[in-house]
Amino acid sequence: MALGSLGFALLRGRLRGSAPPSGTLRGAAGRGPAGRRECVLPRHEATVISGTEMAKQIQKEVQQGVEAWLALGHERPHLSIVLVGDNPASHTYVRNKIRAASAVGICSELILKPKEVSQEELLDITDQLNMDPKVSGILVQLPLPDHVEERTICNGIAPEKDVDGFHVVNVGRLCLDQRSFIPATAGAVWEIIRRTGIDTFGKNVVVVGRSKHVGLPIAMLLHTDGDHERPGGDATVTIAHRCTPRAQLKTQTQLADIIVVAAGVPKLITPDMVKEGAAVIDVGINCICDPMTAKTKLVGDVDFEAVRKKASFITPVPGGVGPVTVAMLLRNTLLAAQKVIY
Repeated sequence: MALGSLGFALLRGRLRGSAPPSGTLRGAAGRGPAGRRECVLPRHEATVISGTEMAKQIQKEVQQGVEAWLALGHERPHLSIVLVGDNPASHTYVRNKIRAASAVGICSELILKPKEVSQEELLDITDQLNMDPKVSGILVQLPLPDHVEERTICNGIAPEKDVDGFHVVNVGRLCLDQRSFIPATAGAVWEIIRRTGIDTFGKNVVVVGRSKHVGLPIAMLLHTDGDHERPGGDATVTIAHRCTPRAQLKTQTQLADIIVVAAGVPKLITPDMVKEGAAVIDVGINCICDPMTAKTKLVGDVDFEAVRKKASFITPVPGGVGPVTVAMLLRNTLLAAQKVIY
């Protein structure tokens, strides 16, 4: 079975049963007020979800899909990446994508442009790539310079080659529960939840962050009907954002079975905001100065060490959602080559 068909077949499964959490057991025997011994139940730490290991499995599936596609006599999938300017983080992300594409057998090309490039020139580039039959998928690395309208550039990519899922057609199809290219980060969160066996059916979910590329598509995936063409998680979803008062945010997260955080605020989610046994997916990526070493380090939006003592599942930063995001981009590229969506 081609990966495209397999991927959608797997997504048909509704997430009704969760896997029991595993982790380090903590506990001790104590004495009651009258001196009698009483049992203190062992405390479970969260299962730390390794996005790195999950990404390896997804990339293996994509590689097998590429090999099967080539065995049928088709062209090798081809990903074109447009990178503007000299943002170090963007260059790092693109290098990771190119390296991962090569590892699974997907051809890639990098089109570098200076930060002064005009919007018209970028649209000319996307037009040429749209018309090139050898190009399966197109990705314009964001953010773009201030003088370039990101929405215009994203909509300049043909929907059938829009492997980032940012074109208005793909966004609309996602909202209508139809097959579409799902933004890679949102797809990564969904895949982590699905593969880990975290139950979403009828559960309370809080998504912290409302960006068009991350927060909103995550909410769409989690709340929609599991029996539709593009099955969702059947959850009850609340979206919080920067205008949500912290007291209200805390009230909502304390009720949540699943918390997905994509706000870009270090240690936004603290243990007092999380109920026992909740699953916590940390999408945030923040650079901070480590007070112990005075060196820069990456952290998420969750107070990881403290929250892991209450959660059932938690993703680390780095090594959580990030690697799976790259793997989902590769899957989208294969789906674009197979033309199973459009």
